[in-house]
Amino acid sequence: MLKKIFTKLASLTPFYREFLQLINLQKRIKADLDTLIALESNRLLLEMERNPRYQDPLRLQKYVFQVNSQNGEDGIIQEIFRRIGAPHKTFVEIGVGDGAQNNTAFLLAQGWQGAWIDADTTFLKTIESRPDLQGEFLKCQAAFVSRENVLTIFEKLGVPVEFDFFSLDVDQNTYYVWEALAKYRPRVVLVEYNASIPPAVNWKVNYLAERVWDGSQNFGASLAAYEELGRRLGYVLVGCDYTGSNAFFVREDLAGDKFAPPFTAENHFEPPRYGLVRWRGARRTAILDRAKPVE
Repeated sequence: MLKKIFTKLASLTPFYREFLQLINLQKRIKADLDTLIALESNRLLLEMERNPRYQDPLRLQKYVFQVNSQNGEDGIIQEIFRRIGAPHKTFVEIGVGDGAQNNTAFLLAQGWQGAWIDADTTFLKTIESRPDLQGEFLKCQAAFVSRENVLTIFEKLGVPVEFDFFSLDVDQNTYYVWEALAKYRPRVVLVEYNASIPPAVNWKVNYLAERVWDGSQNFGASLAAYEELGRRLGYVLVGCDYTGSNAFFVREDLAGDKFAPPFTAENHFEPPRYGLVRWRGARRTAILDRAKPVE
């Protein structure tokens, strides 16, 4: 009772009212800035989409859209599988964040099945809050992934040697984790690359199992390094997203003439445009209801 009285009296003082007004003004300014950034990003994206480079129907950038992905990967993933097929509708993603914003949540909502792995346990809480996402169709493992333990994790989760889609983003050691999974043969692989490195330079960080990203540009590997690793593992580079964040690889025996040649870093490189965001609207990102199997 005393607390309510105190709050009421305090709310009547000029200082307190001005303080609240400043807080509300700050919120409005932030919302307006977010809107302006999104509008400017969309304007730049529209300009880029009109660029002759992206008019080639074999390139992937024109197909971007996002439901749960961060940089339009949902659309690119859909287009790749439209071209090569997804017979099993299976995925594995390492680095799923909170579960609501990643590269396989939209696939999960469309009836795909697979495994999620992340060192942060937040995604487990997301799953716990959604009964429709609980079942054998989604296996989860909270683990800090390294090249030493990734095979053991895959074996524990029962990941088949051949599956459809593998998304890998562990910031610092992504290159080495993919390299350690040479025995696995997903149809499509998505990895985060370091776009600050020019496309002709083959470079990667030195490996330390417990090393994590420090927020600097000293992370991961260049696109040329991934191109070389991909070829060694039997994959070709078929594209990158507009923001210079992710590279897409397709198994060499499936690529054929379905993507834009040559399958090189210099042809498919996109520079770092990390501030480029696609308009999401005012709704909070969430995993869509999982589609029910067709009877």
